[in-house]
Amino acid sequence: MNKGAVLAITFVAAACYTAVGSNQESNQEAEKVAQAVGGGVPLPPWPANDERGMANTQSYATRVRCALNMLKPASKEYELSHVRSQTMPTSPFGVPLTYTFRQTSALPQTRHAFNGETISGEPAAQGTQMDALGHFAHFPVVWDGTGSPPLATAEYYNGFTQAQVKPTATSPLLKLGIEKVPPIVTSAVLLDARSFVGGGAPVPAGTLITAAHINGMLAAQGLASRGILPGDVLYIYTGWEDFWQDPDMLQVYYTKGPGLSQDATFLIRDKAVVLVALDNPFTDPVAPGQLAGGPPPAGTPPGLPFVVHHQNLSVSGIHQIQNAHLEEMAADHVWTSCTIILPLLEKGGSGSPVRPVAYGAPAE
Repeated sequence: MNKGAVLAITFVAAACYTAVGSNQESNQEAEKVAQAVGGGVPLPPWPANDERGMANTQSYATRVRCALNMLKPASKEYELSHVRSQTMPTSPFGVPLTYTFRQTSALPQTRHAFNGETISGEPAAQGTQMDALGHFAHFPVVWDGTGSPPLATAEYYNGFTQAQVKPTATSPLLKLGIEKVPPIVTSAVLLDARSFVGGGAPVPAGTLITAAHINGMLAAQGLASRGILPGDVLYIYTGWEDFWQDPDMLQVYYTKGPGLSQDATFLIRDKAVVLVALDNPFTDPVAPGQLAGGPPPAGTPPGLPFVVHHQNLSVSGIHQIQNAHLEEMAADHVWTSCTIILPLLEKGGSGSPVRPVAYGAPAE
């Protein structure tokens, strides 16, 4: 066994022993260990024909960092997804879900009765969901909207072409589908943009959460020395989930929202973040009226109104989760945690419904 592995196992054992101490002491010890094993994570560049992107960071070291958060004596479980239903807010970019609940059935000559339901629509685009890298591509120049879109020129993550990824209108994704994502088991950082950017209120629609904001939140939450480690999941709580209602009577949630700036995507790329998730509908900022044809937020690059999707998915290989439920973890000030994310193995799918969970210790 190599020196790094021995060191990591030793630190895990130490964390177990310190579990009998105070919550604060064990948290500090765990953070020291997390930084010590951060260097054992694979880093880009990735092999030719890679389809995993930053998911390649998932490794022994990320699992050790995850385990350390589970070992904290006050660690709690947090559900980071919303309950799914046909009355929840509905994405304008996906087919709504329709549930048909069947009558209870029974088997003759037995004591059995059973229930079932039929769900139709686009599950991978509704509710808490995760994007595959093949969800987004980009053209070399802006398409002016006349004629058919120049799909033959579309470029995906790692230089894959339209012919390689989706050669026909009805084909699944032959490359970069959601089934290529490995289990994500790693440490996570939660940043509280509601407090830092919104002043305690939900971050306003159209607001860009910048690289400077991210560094500022790390400092404000006492995470400057730890920082964001390679292979981390980054959760950002904006407070926009205040507008998530079920049933969706207000119908505000999906009309606009705050999101990341382009320079924030560069920062998380340089940090080798495996996945970013916000409690918002688009990950990108969407200004009021933008979805009805209005302009995107100021500072958006020309021709790239969804530049965060563009940069994360089709350039950097960073996965995204939309509509995360982060309120409870933020209320407990659980800034670091173990997170487990398992998308469905839908062959050729552009995304998946997902149920992320986290384990972390509330602040004392």
